[in-house]
Amino acid sequence: MPPPPSTPPTIRVASVPAAHPYVEHLADPDADDGIVRLPDPAPDVTDPLPGQWWPPPVLEPTWIGAQQRTFDLVHLHFGFDAASPDHLRQWTAELRAAGKPLVFTVHDLVNPHFAAAAGHLAELDVLVPAADALITLTPGAAAEIADRWGRAATVVPHPHVVPLDRSAASTGPSSTYVIGVSAKNLRANIDPLPVLAALVPLLAELPDVILRVDVHREVMSPGRIDDRACAFRGWAAKHAGHSRIEVVPHDRYTDDELFDHLAALDLSVLPYRFGTHSGWLEACVDLGTAAVVPDVGHYRDQHGHPAFRFPGTGGSGGVELADLVRAVHAGTANARPARPDRRRQRAVIAAAHRDLYRSVVRGPSG
Repeated sequence: MPPPPSTPPTIRVASVPAAHPYVEHLADPDADDGIVRLPDPAPDVTDPLPGQWWPPPVLEPTWIGAQQRTFDLVHLHFGFDAASPDHLRQWTAELRAAGKPLVFTVHDLVNPHFAAAAGHLAELDVLVPAADALITLTPGAAAEIADRWGRAATVVPHPHVVPLDRSAASTGPSSTYVIGVSAKNLRANIDPLPVLAALVPLLAELPDVILRVDVHREVMSPGRIDDRACAFRGWAAKHAGHSRIEVVPHDRYTDDELFDHLAALDLSVLPYRFGTHSGWLEACVDLGTAAVVPDVGHYRDQHGHPAFRFPGTGGSGGVELADLVRAVHAGTANARPARPDRRRQRAVIAAAHRDLYRSVVRGPSG
């Protein structure tokens, strides 16, 4: 009588970071896939403030050596911005010495938080060649990785952002059509003023449209004196009397507040001058909120949203923003792609990660 099939051993994954919605949604919601994602180690600081970002301890070469018996592989996502290329070389060398594979999901080919691309590219020049396996979110990003580094990346789509038990927003009839543009905290890749300059003239020809502009409260503070914040406050002051322009300062949204905000929009316009992928866009898909994306990075590759030529960049992959918004408003352009079956997609995403983890832990010889 043949022996019963053996159960593959559990794989312990040190994720960087673990406490992130993307990482938390990589597991199968309905089955045990044999993967244990370890919690983030506590930062080596006294009385860390709740919610404050600290450099991930897993990225310390000394942590790898000290903790190598507690994990089977490292899966890097985010959080390496503060690490120099030399530091990352030491870290990847420590992983190799410990015999621990590195899986790297290339979320960002350019860092949305920095105007200069050289630093992030130098980090990628260390991490991409050193990784035992690469993942990215879209075919376009995988092609770019192959062109730059000669490495093949497995394409695994972004999982849902909004909880599975929250249904898509109702799209009942309304007398208004709300277009949302979020300036957030004016991080480096967010450039709302050219987008707003293209949208404001539409208000004269589309009388049901309300333009809602969200911005973090810090940007509106006179204490923030950088040129971009001053320019935004000047734009807001200039349009303060417009009956159909709403500038809404707020503290950073909680997840639930963000989902409520997006669900209340008819159309979200992403004002990103550069970037690669967007969790914001995934939340729009989850909630059934229409969205249009700039013709940069690989945003349109995520779900096939229509793209606009970012004002002033000379892009060639989209149409003029005003023309695209007119078409979406009229219903002649579809800015609301069908939402995938997110629960089933989660299972597929989990299986892809499980199989890749097993392959790198087992090694090429099997």
